[in-house]
Amino acid sequence: MKQTNAVKCGALFAGMGGFCEGFEDEGFQTSWALDFDEQACETYQINHPKTEVIDEDIIVVNERDIPLEPVDVLHAGFPCQSFSSAGNRKGFDDPRGALFFEIIRLIERLGDNKPSVLVLENSPFLMHGKNGEWFDSIRLAIQRAGYWFGPENAVVVDARVHGGLPQRRERLIMVATAKDRFDYNPFYGFEAVDEIQELVSMLDLGKVDDDYYYLPESNKYGNWILNEGKKLPRGSLLQLRQAELRPQPPGICPTLTANMGNGGHNVPFVVDSGKLRKLTERECLRLQGFRDDLEWPDIAKSARYRLIGNSVSPVVSVLIARVVKELFVGEFDDNRVGVSA
Repeated sequence: MKQTNAVKCGALFAGMGGFCEGFEDEGFQTSWALDFDEQACETYQINHPKTEVIDEDIIVVNERDIPLEPVDVLHAGFPCQSFSSAGNRKGFDDPRGALFFEIIRLIERLGDNKPSVLVLENSPFLMHGKNGEWFDSIRLAIQRAGYWFGPENAVVVDARVHGGLPQRRERLIMVATAKDRFDYNPFYGFEAVDEIQELVSMLDLGKVDDDYYYLPESNKYGNWILNEGKKLPRGSLLQLRQAELRPQPPGICPTLTANMGNGGHNVPFVVDSGKLRKLTERECLRLQGFRDDLEWPDIAKSARYRLIGNSVSPVVSVLIARVVKELFVGEFDDNRVGVSA
Protein backbone atom coordinates (compact mmCIF):
# COMPACT_ATOMS: atom_id res chain seq x y z
CA MET A 1 0.00 0.00 0.00
CA LYS A 2 1.47 3.35 -1.09
CA GLN A 3 1.40 6.21 1.40
CA THR A 4 2.84 9.65 1.98
CA ASN A 5 3.12 11.67 5.15
CA ALA A 6 2.21 14.86 3.33
CA VAL A 7 -1.47 14.57 2.44
CA LYS A 8 -3.75 13.13 5.12
CA CYS A 9 -7.34 11.91 5.09
CA GLY A 10 -10.01 11.49 7.72
CA ALA A 11 -12.91 9.09 7.18
CA LEU A 12 -16.42 9.61 8.57
CA PHE A 13 -18.95 6.78 8.31
CA ALA A 14 -15.89 4.77 7.31
CA GLY A 15 -17.56 1.36 7.19
CA MET A 16 -15.12 -1.36 6.21
CA GLY A 17 -12.87 1.14 4.44
CA GLY A 18 -13.88 1.39 0.78
CA PHE A 19 -13.09 5.11 0.56
CA CYS A 20 -9.80 4.66 2.40
CA GLU A 21 -8.65 1.77 0.20
CA GLY A 22 -8.85 3.89 -2.94
CA PHE A 23 -7.24 6.99 -1.47
CA GLU A 24 -4.41 4.99 0.09
CA ASP A 25 -3.73 3.30 -3.24
CA GLU A 26 -3.15 6.77 -4.67
CA GLY A 27 -0.68 7.73 -1.93
CA PHE A 28 -2.87 9.44 0.67
CA GLN A 29 -2.44 8.57 4.34
CA THR A 30 -5.48 7.88 6.51
CA SER A 31 -5.02 9.56 9.89
CA TRP A 32 -8.24 8.31 11.45
CA ALA A 33 -11.47 6.52 10.56
CA LEU A 34 -14.74 6.94 12.48
CA ASP A 35 -17.81 4.71 12.52
CA PHE A 36 -20.29 3.76 15.23
CA ASP A 37 -20.79 0.20 13.87
CA GLU A 38 -18.65 -2.12 15.98
CA GLN A 39 -18.42 -4.82 13.30
CA ALA A 40 -17.38 -2.25 10.70
CA CYS A 41 -14.68 -0.95 13.04
CA GLU A 42 -13.41 -4.48 13.71
CA THR A 43 -13.21 -5.22 10.00
CA TYR A 44 -11.55 -1.90 9.30
CA GLN A 45 -8.95 -2.28 12.05
CA ILE A 46 -7.86 -5.78 11.09
CA ASN A 47 -7.14 -4.56 7.54
CA HIS A 48 -5.74 -1.13 8.52
CA PRO A 49 -3.79 -1.83 11.71
CA LYS A 50 -1.84 1.46 11.57
CA THR A 51 -4.90 3.70 11.35
CA GLU A 52 -6.62 5.10 14.43
CA VAL A 53 -10.13 3.66 14.37
CA ILE A 54 -12.72 5.58 16.40
CA ASP A 55 -15.75 3.47 17.32
CA GLU A 56 -18.12 6.33 18.08
CA ASP A 57 -21.20 8.16 16.87
CA ILE A 58 -20.40 11.44 15.09
CA ILE A 59 -23.08 13.16 17.20
CA VAL A 60 -21.24 12.15 20.38
CA VAL A 61 -17.92 13.30 18.91
CA ASN A 62 -19.38 16.74 18.23
CA GLU A 63 -21.32 17.07 21.48
CA ARG A 64 -18.33 16.12 23.61
CA ASP A 65 -15.96 18.16 21.44
CA ILE A 66 -13.73 15.10 21.05
CA PRO A 67 -10.56 16.28 19.29
CA LEU A 68 -9.70 14.90 15.86
CA GLU A 69 -6.39 15.41 14.12
CA PRO A 70 -6.76 18.00 11.30
CA VAL A 71 -6.63 16.43 7.85
CA ASP A 72 -6.30 17.66 4.27
CA VAL A 73 -9.15 15.54 2.89
CA LEU A 74 -12.33 14.49 4.65
CA HIS A 75 -14.42 11.79 2.98
CA ALA A 76 -17.75 10.41 4.10
CA GLY A 77 -20.37 8.05 2.71
CA PHE A 78 -23.12 9.36 4.97
CA PRO A 79 -26.33 7.29 5.44
CA CYS A 80 -28.41 7.12 2.28
CA GLN A 81 -31.60 5.29 3.36
CA SER A 82 -33.62 8.48 3.72
CA PHE A 83 -32.40 9.86 0.37
CA SER A 84 -32.78 6.71 -1.73
CA SER A 85 -35.63 6.30 -4.21
CA ALA A 86 -36.12 2.82 -2.70
CA GLY A 87 -36.02 4.12 0.90
CA ASN A 88 -38.44 6.10 3.02
CA ARG A 89 -37.67 9.40 1.24
CA LYS A 90 -37.86 11.34 4.49
CA GLY A 91 -34.63 13.20 3.78
CA PHE A 92 -33.51 15.35 6.69
CA ASP A 93 -36.67 14.46 8.63
CA ASP A 94 -35.06 11.06 9.20
CA PRO A 95 -32.37 11.18 11.94
CA ARG A 96 -30.05 9.26 9.61
CA GLY A 97 -30.46 11.87 6.89
CA ALA A 98 -29.86 14.68 9.39
CA LEU A 99 -26.40 13.25 10.10
CA PHE A 100 -25.13 15.21 7.10
CA PHE A 101 -25.30 18.35 9.22
CA GLU A 102 -23.05 16.69 11.79
CA ILE A 103 -20.36 16.66 9.10
CA ILE A 104 -20.77 20.41 8.70
CA ARG A 105 -20.78 20.83 12.48
CA LEU A 106 -17.50 18.95 12.73
CA ILE A 107 -15.94 21.08 9.99
CA GLU A 108 -17.01 24.25 11.79
CA ARG A 109 -15.44 22.95 15.01
CA LEU A 110 -12.12 22.61 13.19
CA GLY A 111 -12.15 26.30 12.25
CA ASP A 112 -9.00 27.34 10.39
CA ASN A 113 -7.92 23.70 10.40
CA LYS A 114 -10.87 22.56 8.32
CA PRO A 115 -10.13 20.05 5.52
CA SER A 116 -9.03 21.47 2.17
CA VAL A 117 -11.20 18.98 0.29
CA LEU A 118 -14.52 17.29 1.11
CA VAL A 119 -15.62 14.12 -0.66
CA LEU A 120 -19.18 12.92 0.03
CA GLU A 121 -21.07 9.88 -1.28
CA ASN A 122 -24.78 9.10 -1.29
CA SER A 123 -27.73 7.96 -3.38
CA PRO A 124 -28.21 9.61 -6.81
CA PHE A 125 -31.83 10.38 -5.87
CA LEU A 126 -30.53 12.92 -3.35
CA MET A 127 -30.14 15.35 -6.25
CA HIS A 128 -33.85 15.21 -7.13
CA GLY A 129 -35.70 14.35 -3.94
CA LYS A 130 -38.27 16.83 -2.62
CA ASN A 131 -38.04 18.77 -5.88
CA GLY A 132 -34.32 19.36 -5.40
CA GLU A 133 -34.62 20.79 -1.88
CA TRP A 134 -32.41 18.11 -0.32
CA PHE A 135 -29.50 18.86 -2.59
CA ASP A 136 -30.02 22.60 -2.30
CA SER A 137 -29.76 22.35 1.50
CA ILE A 138 -26.51 20.41 1.17
CA ARG A 139 -25.12 22.85 -1.40
CA LEU A 140 -25.83 25.86 0.79
CA ALA A 141 -24.39 24.23 3.91
CA ILE A 142 -21.15 23.33 2.12
CA GLN A 143 -20.82 26.76 0.55
CA ARG A 144 -21.43 28.51 3.89
CA ALA A 145 -18.71 26.33 5.42
CA GLY A 146 -16.26 27.98 2.99
CA TYR A 147 -16.08 25.65 -0.02
CA TRP A 148 -16.40 25.85 -3.78
CA PHE A 149 -19.33 23.55 -4.55
CA GLY A 150 -22.26 23.49 -6.95
CA PRO A 151 -24.41 21.06 -8.96
CA GLU A 152 -21.61 20.66 -11.49
CA ASN A 153 -19.43 19.16 -8.74
CA ALA A 154 -22.00 16.47 -7.89
CA VAL A 155 -21.91 13.64 -10.40
CA VAL A 156 -23.35 10.15 -10.66
CA VAL A 157 -20.58 7.56 -10.94
CA ASP A 158 -21.24 3.97 -11.98
CA ALA A 159 -18.79 1.27 -10.85
CA ARG A 160 -19.40 -0.51 -14.15
CA VAL A 161 -19.39 2.35 -16.66
CA HIS A 162 -16.59 4.36 -15.04
CA GLY A 163 -14.72 1.73 -13.02
CA GLY A 164 -14.88 -1.31 -15.29
CA LEU A 165 -16.44 -3.64 -12.71
CA PRO A 166 -19.29 -5.90 -13.88
CA GLN A 167 -21.53 -4.57 -11.07
CA ARG A 168 -24.06 -1.87 -11.90
CA ARG A 169 -23.67 0.53 -9.01
CA GLU A 170 -24.60 4.19 -9.39
CA ARG A 171 -23.63 6.54 -6.58
CA LEU A 172 -23.67 10.31 -6.22
CA ILE A 173 -20.18 11.70 -5.58
CA MET A 174 -19.82 15.28 -4.33
CA VAL A 175 -16.45 17.01 -4.12
CA ALA A 176 -15.90 20.46 -2.56
CA THR A 177 -12.68 22.51 -2.33
CA ALA A 178 -11.85 25.11 0.33
CA LYS A 179 -12.01 28.71 -0.92
CA ASP A 180 -9.16 29.81 1.34
CA ARG A 181 -6.82 27.35 -0.35
CA PHE A 182 -7.99 26.81 -3.94
CA ASP A 183 -9.25 29.12 -6.67
CA TYR A 184 -11.59 26.58 -8.23
CA ASN A 185 -13.14 23.12 -8.04
CA PRO A 186 -11.88 20.75 -10.76
CA PHE A 187 -14.30 17.89 -10.16
CA TYR A 188 -16.73 17.37 -13.04
CA GLY A 189 -16.91 13.58 -13.41
CA PHE A 190 -15.14 10.79 -15.26
CA GLU A 191 -14.85 9.27 -18.69
CA ALA A 192 -16.37 5.86 -19.38
CA VAL A 193 -13.90 2.97 -19.49
CA ASP A 194 -13.22 1.03 -22.68
CA GLU A 195 -13.39 -2.42 -21.09
CA ILE A 196 -15.55 -4.13 -18.48
CA GLN A 197 -14.13 -7.00 -16.46
CA GLU A 198 -15.76 -10.35 -17.13
CA LEU A 199 -18.26 -11.34 -14.46
CA VAL A 200 -17.52 -15.05 -14.78
CA SER A 201 -13.83 -14.38 -14.00
CA MET A 202 -14.87 -13.12 -10.55
CA LEU A 203 -16.95 -16.16 -9.67
CA ASP A 204 -15.64 -19.35 -8.06
CA LEU A 205 -17.81 -21.67 -10.09
CA GLY A 206 -17.45 -25.27 -8.99
CA LYS A 207 -15.31 -24.34 -5.98
CA VAL A 208 -17.83 -23.20 -3.36
CA ASP A 209 -18.76 -24.85 -0.06
CA ASP A 210 -22.20 -26.40 0.34
CA ASP A 211 -23.11 -23.68 2.86
CA TYR A 212 -23.80 -21.27 0.00
CA TYR A 213 -26.19 -23.51 -1.90
CA TYR A 214 -29.57 -22.01 -1.19
CA LEU A 215 -33.23 -22.94 -1.65
CA PRO A 216 -33.30 -26.61 -2.72
CA GLU A 217 -35.33 -27.73 -5.72
CA SER A 218 -37.97 -29.03 -3.31
CA ASN A 219 -38.64 -25.40 -2.34
CA LYS A 220 -41.10 -23.80 -4.78
CA TYR A 221 -39.04 -20.61 -4.98
CA GLY A 222 -35.83 -22.58 -5.36
CA ASN A 223 -37.28 -24.67 -8.19
CA TRP A 224 -38.62 -21.55 -9.92
CA ILE A 225 -35.35 -19.61 -9.67
CA LEU A 226 -33.22 -22.61 -10.65
CA ASN A 227 -35.29 -23.31 -13.76
CA GLU A 228 -35.07 -19.68 -14.83
CA GLY A 229 -31.35 -19.65 -14.13
CA LYS A 230 -30.71 -22.68 -16.30
CA LYS A 231 -32.02 -20.71 -19.27
CA LEU A 232 -29.22 -18.16 -18.89
CA PRO A 233 -25.59 -18.35 -20.05
CA ARG A 234 -23.10 -19.85 -17.58
CA GLY A 235 -22.24 -17.51 -14.72
CA SER A 236 -25.30 -15.26 -15.17
CA LEU A 237 -26.92 -13.87 -12.04
CA LEU A 238 -30.51 -13.65 -10.85
CA GLN A 239 -31.98 -11.46 -8.15
CA LEU A 240 -35.17 -11.85 -6.13
CA ARG A 241 -36.65 -8.52 -5.06
CA GLN A 242 -39.99 -8.37 -3.28
CA ALA A 243 -41.06 -11.72 -4.80
CA GLU A 244 -40.11 -10.49 -8.29
CA LEU A 245 -37.39 -12.49 -10.05
CA ARG A 246 -34.99 -10.39 -12.07
CA PRO A 247 -32.68 -12.38 -14.35
CA GLN A 248 -29.67 -10.21 -15.16
CA PRO A 249 -28.24 -9.71 -18.64
CA PRO A 250 -25.12 -11.81 -19.36
CA GLY A 251 -22.03 -10.39 -17.66
CA ILE A 252 -23.98 -8.06 -15.36
CA CYS A 253 -24.16 -8.04 -11.56
CA PRO A 254 -27.01 -6.06 -9.99
CA THR A 255 -26.27 -3.51 -7.30
CA LEU A 256 -25.06 -5.29 -4.17
CA THR A 257 -27.07 -4.09 -1.17
CA ALA A 258 -26.65 -4.13 2.58
CA ASN A 259 -29.60 -6.48 3.09
CA MET A 260 -28.42 -9.14 0.64
CA GLY A 261 -27.33 -11.37 3.53
CA ASN A 262 -30.75 -11.43 5.17
CA GLY A 263 -32.73 -14.16 3.44
CA GLY A 264 -33.94 -14.15 -0.17
CA HIS A 265 -34.54 -10.43 -0.65
CA ASN A 266 -31.82 -8.90 -2.86
CA VAL A 267 -29.60 -12.00 -2.75
CA PRO A 268 -27.77 -12.44 -6.08
CA PHE A 269 -28.10 -16.09 -7.17
CA VAL A 270 -26.04 -18.09 -9.64
CA VAL A 271 -26.57 -21.59 -11.04
CA ASP A 272 -23.40 -23.49 -10.21
CA SER A 273 -22.84 -27.16 -11.07
CA GLY A 274 -26.54 -27.52 -11.80
CA LYS A 275 -27.60 -26.17 -8.41
CA LEU A 276 -28.67 -22.77 -7.10
CA ARG A 277 -26.44 -20.82 -4.73
CA LYS A 278 -25.91 -17.29 -3.52
CA LEU A 279 -22.72 -15.37 -4.16
CA THR A 280 -20.04 -15.82 -1.51
CA GLU A 281 -18.62 -12.93 0.49
CA ARG A 282 -15.36 -13.24 -1.47
CA GLU A 283 -17.17 -12.99 -4.79
CA CYS A 284 -19.07 -9.93 -3.56
CA LEU A 285 -15.81 -8.33 -2.43
CA ARG A 286 -14.36 -8.76 -5.92
CA LEU A 287 -17.48 -7.31 -7.49
CA GLN A 288 -17.06 -4.27 -5.25
CA GLY A 289 -13.40 -3.93 -6.22
CA PHE A 290 -11.83 -5.02 -2.92
CA ARG A 291 -8.62 -7.00 -2.91
CA ASP A 292 -8.82 -10.76 -2.50
CA ASP A 293 -6.67 -10.87 0.63
CA LEU A 294 -9.05 -8.78 2.75
CA GLU A 295 -9.43 -10.34 6.19
CA TRP A 296 -12.56 -10.77 8.28
CA PRO A 297 -12.86 -10.69 12.06
CA ASP A 298 -15.06 -13.27 13.75
CA ILE A 299 -18.44 -11.91 12.63
CA ALA A 300 -21.48 -13.58 11.08
CA LYS A 301 -21.80 -14.01 7.32
CA SER A 302 -24.88 -11.78 7.33
CA ALA A 303 -22.77 -8.99 8.85
CA ARG A 304 -20.12 -9.44 6.18
CA TYR A 305 -22.68 -9.11 3.40
CA ARG A 306 -24.12 -6.03 5.07
CA LEU A 307 -20.72 -4.35 5.31
CA ILE A 308 -19.90 -5.15 1.68
CA GLY A 309 -23.23 -3.82 0.45
CA ASN A 310 -22.85 -0.64 2.50
CA SER A 311 -19.35 0.06 1.24
CA VAL A 312 -18.01 2.55 -1.27
CA SER A 313 -16.32 0.68 -4.10
CA PRO A 314 -12.52 1.11 -3.83
CA VAL A 315 -12.40 1.23 -7.64
CA VAL A 316 -14.59 4.35 -7.62
CA SER A 317 -12.61 5.75 -4.69
CA VAL A 318 -9.40 5.47 -6.73
CA LEU A 319 -10.95 7.54 -9.52
CA ILE A 320 -11.91 10.27 -7.06
CA ALA A 321 -8.52 10.17 -5.35
CA ARG A 322 -6.74 10.76 -8.67
CA VAL A 323 -8.71 13.95 -9.24
CA VAL A 324 -8.17 15.15 -5.67
CA LYS A 325 -4.46 14.32 -5.87
CA GLU A 326 -3.97 16.84 -8.65
CA LEU A 327 -4.90 19.58 -6.20
CA PHE A 328 -1.91 18.67 -4.04
CA VAL A 329 0.77 18.71 -6.72
CA GLY A 330 4.21 18.95 -5.10
CA GLU A 331 3.05 17.56 -1.77
CA PHE A 332 3.56 13.95 -2.77
CA ASP A 333 7.04 12.44 -2.76
CA ASP A 334 7.37 11.62 -6.46
CA ASN A 335 10.62 9.73 -5.84
CA ARG A 336 8.77 6.95 -4.10
CA VAL A 337 8.31 3.84 -6.22
CA GLY A 338 4.76 3.26 -7.45
CA VAL A 339 3.30 6.71 -6.89
CA SER A 340 1.78 8.11 -10.06
CA ALA A 341 2.34 11.72 -10.94
